[in-house]
Amino acid sequence: MAAPRLFSDGRLWDGLVAVVFLLQLLPLAFGTEEASSTADFDVRPGGMVHSFTKNLGDYSCTFTYAAQGGTNEQWQMSVAASEDNTLFSCSVWRPQGKSYLFFTQFKAEVKGAKIEYGMAYSTAAVGGQSDIPLKEEEFHVTETAVSHKEGKFRSELSKLLIVAKTAHDEL
Repeated sequence: MAAPRLFSDGRLWDGLVAVVFLLQLLPLAFGTEEASSTADFDVRPGGMVHSFTKNLGDYSCTFTYAAQGGTNEQWQMSVAASEDNTLFSCSVWRPQGKSYLFFTQFKAEVKGAKIEYGMAYSTAAVGGQSDIPLKEEEFHVTETAVSHKEGKFRSELSKLLIVAKTAHDEL
């Protein structure tokens, strides 16, 4: 499943960013802490595979990677669910914008939901600069994960974004 690109001028992306931002504001508006959660974690070089997982109710997001070069970098993961529990989002990024690590692999996987939109970026927006997406041939999106493509990924990663539809039982 390729990343959707409905509008070449970025309107789809702008709309999805707004949805994710609003999902993360829901706890503030309704006084609950369960609709979103953000955690800091270190991305460590050394070539070994590492994982970081964040849970939110019945949903989870796991970021698995291997990287080389440099020293530990501080990254963040945010997970959020819509008020009606029909959407789940997961964002993984380096708040400083660009990672200087050389990633040999990556995978962001959600449980409890199916991905509607997934995107990977070589540079995350910071200081008035825009996100720079990976080329479509560098990564792929399935129903449950966004991951690198072996032999095509150019080792630059600074941000991942997933918006997923939750399993929702109709009454």
